[in-house]
Amino acid sequence: MKLERMIGILSILLQQQKVTAPYLAEKFEVSRRTIHRDIEALCQAGIPLMTEPGSHGGVSIMDGYIIDRALLSTSDMQAILAGLRSLDSVSGTNRYVQLMEKLSAGASNLLAGDAHILIDLSSWYKTSLSPKIECLHEAILSSRKVSFLYFAPKGESLRTIEPYNIIFHWSNWYVWGWCELRKDFRLFKLGRMAELKAGDPYTKRRVPEPDFSTERLYPANYQVKAIIKPAYKWRLVEEYGLESFTEQPDGTLLFSFGFTDKRSIVGWIASFGEGAELLEPVELREDIRAFAEDIRKKYMQS
Repeated sequence: MKLERMIGILSILLQQQKVTAPYLAEKFEVSRRTIHRDIEALCQAGIPLMTEPGSHGGVSIMDGYIIDRALLSTSDMQAILAGLRSLDSVSGTNRYVQLMEKLSAGASNLLAGDAHILIDLSSWYKTSLSPKIECLHEAILSSRKVSFLYFAPKGESLRTIEPYNIIFHWSNWYVWGWCELRKDFRLFKLGRMAELKAGDPYTKRRVPEPDFSTERLYPANYQVKAIIKPAYKWRLVEEYGLESFTEQPDGTLLFSFGFTDKRSIVGWIASFGEGAELLEPVELREDIRAFAEDIRKKYMQS
């Protein structure tokens, strides 16, 4: 555990110019005394750390330092480099490339060899996504608020937040921050943000961990049952897993899953065309019929 914490401390110091012992103690949930012992151990291992006292002091790593890879095994290095490649896939700078060079000094074969795990976190919107991530990252490091236009199912709104974390989860990028409008911590999808810009400085708060549980993000308010044609089995497997349906004697698939709102149910069933029939909730069958009738009328008029 101590070695993992020391590697974690070193990773933070390589990415940030200076951090305080209290920050590291809170980050790793240990005492300041433990952090000071870890810093001493890192110095004894030959890593040139500098400590500065005072209100603007902290711990930093000497400029130009390159990690002795003897501290890490080959498998450790390859795991770290795989993670760094994934960050580089969305970064608009060469920050992570430079970090990779520090980590792999004297072992350039690690960058080219054993590339069995390839992680690309970029999206179809990489051109617009990378500048957002860079702007948010700089705002977090400099403790500056950000404002943006946010597009949500309930409409558009101007938001100003104190950003704390950039998160990749379930194929989407989010920022976790204190929202001035809601007076609480909120998650915002980067893909729904526009006109992003940094603003005034803020004083950091105690930050709770974001709740990514399915119950929190997508509560199962409606239990759906539907008959799906076999041709769409791949889609059910991809979107909801093998456990979401059972095969019937006639080959059709009995699908069962919890959905958050009525609109998503109607849209999801309609996306199958004639390949799906909703069984429950029964009251939504009329909504689907009306949805299909509206489309029919629209195309009849044209």
